[in-house]
Amino acid sequence: MILKWLIVFSFIPFFVQGQRFKQELYKNFDKRLFHFGFMLGFNRSDFTLYPIQNAYQPYKILSVENDAQPGGQLGILTTMRLGTPMVRLRFIPTISFLERSIKYKFEDTIPSGFRLEDERVNSTNLDFPLMLQFRTKRLNNFAAYCLIGGQYSVDLQSQEKASQNFIDPFIKIKKSDWQGQIGGGLEFFAPYFKFGLELKFSHGFKNVFIQDNTYIADPIQSLFNRGWFVSFIFEG
Repeated sequence: MILKWLIVFSFIPFFVQGQRFKQELYKNFDKRLFHFGFMLGFNRSDFTLYPIQNAYQPYKILSVENDAQPGGQLGILTTMRLGTPMVRLRFIPTISFLERSIKYKFEDTIPSGFRLEDERVNSTNLDFPLMLQFRTKRLNNFAAYCLIGGQYSVDLQSQEKASQNFIDPFIKIKKSDWQGQIGGGLEFFAPYFKFGLELKFSHGFKNVFIQDNTYIADPIQSLFNRGWFVSFIFEG
């Protein structure tokens, strides 16, 4: 997916060349202090997983690794101009639907010598990202930007305090998290609104894993949230 986006961004100079003779739309956009809009998007999220090396495993776990899964998000956007139209402060309270997969390989007596087990970790997050946006000068109806910032997340689906089932255990993660974010995007101006296409990477600052000594938790040392987010932003 990342390679596809790099190919898209490589064509930006050709798009800019074609923009030079087009009529400029929504000319008053940069004059306003505040702008509002909404965001729709999808994501692929997983963990940065650190296993415990050479840990005693009575269940003979051969390996543990995680696999990114798709999800989606919806947010309400507010941006504020910071002196110049090229620098803005952006706040997008968002509800995000995330799924992560942790895959285990167990030693077994079946012909293959091992069996696979998949543990899913689902989250419904309320995210509160605050980002600084640095935009290029507008060329008729097109601009590009980069952004950097962070967010606080609350997992509404967290089972942090739930009673553990040791026969059929589940992975416990903490309810809240702080994450750093970096990304970039393209903006296209229409007569009455601005459309944005954005790619963003997010990574947690703290270990969200809760060790409760189940057989699926024993081989894990720490988990950090991470994910790629593609967003479609409509701003007026």
